[in-house]
Amino acid sequence: MSVQTLKGKVALVTGGGTGLGLGGAKRLAEEGAFVYIVGRRQNVLNEAIKQIGPNARAIVADVSRKEEMVNVASVIQQEKGHLDIIFSNAGYCIGKKLEEVSEEFFDNMLNVNLKGQLFTVQAMLPIMNAGGSIILTSSMTAFIGLPEYTTYAASKAAVIGMARVWTTELKSRNIRVNVISPGAIPTEGYETIQGMTPEQVEAFASKCAAEIPVGRVGRADEIGDGVVFLASDASSFINGINLTIDGGQTQVYAGNLS
Repeated sequence: MSVQTLKGKVALVTGGGTGLGLGGAKRLAEEGAFVYIVGRRQNVLNEAIKQIGPNARAIVADVSRKEEMVNVASVIQQEKGHLDIIFSNAGYCIGKKLEEVSEEFFDNMLNVNLKGQLFTVQAMLPIMNAGGSIILTSSMTAFIGLPEYTTYAASKAAVIGMARVWTTELKSRNIRVNVISPGAIPTEGYETIQGMTPEQVEAFASKCAAEIPVGRVGRADEIGDGVVFLASDASSFINGINLTIDGGQTQVYAGNLS
């Protein structure tokens, strides 16, 4: 049996009920951390807890509402006394042509993808242990100029800017701040958020796989591996980086995924 690298640690995963968040939560728990997952749907969170196991707890909250994340921090403090790891993952992706972007569409996406990450971290800082690790979530889309994803790309690029600032702001507490940028990883969100049919998801995955140097799309547990690495002492001298987990796709993107 391998040594659990995060034994005794307390972690928070936003958007932890499905997709990449669930993949991250499962890996954190496997490595010994007690994991709090946050999401908006109790039934989804309940199913996620069944997969993660007994070393986890679900809290219903909306990351775009600051007061709800403050309440999450209060619950964690009452139950565990502190927090060691934040995997700020909650977000969503919808494409829209530039001329079709409305103020409501823009505000809604930034409320979750950017504001949600900022106020999640802000709410948790009072209970965050010195020497803790914060992992924010960006996207390969922040780098490749994917048509029709102006708002999404902007929301994810801004996350990287925040992380750079926080590496300086939080250095006195020895809290490391890093970012992951996932590539093409089919999850439930392709159907529930983007409205794709299973056949469309399969076709999109095949199209991506043809361009990705490793020859396939990624898996949620591979994002989890990156999260575990950045949360653990194995990355103790890594701070302020963006870890792109995409099989090399960002490096060779040829603009043919639109």
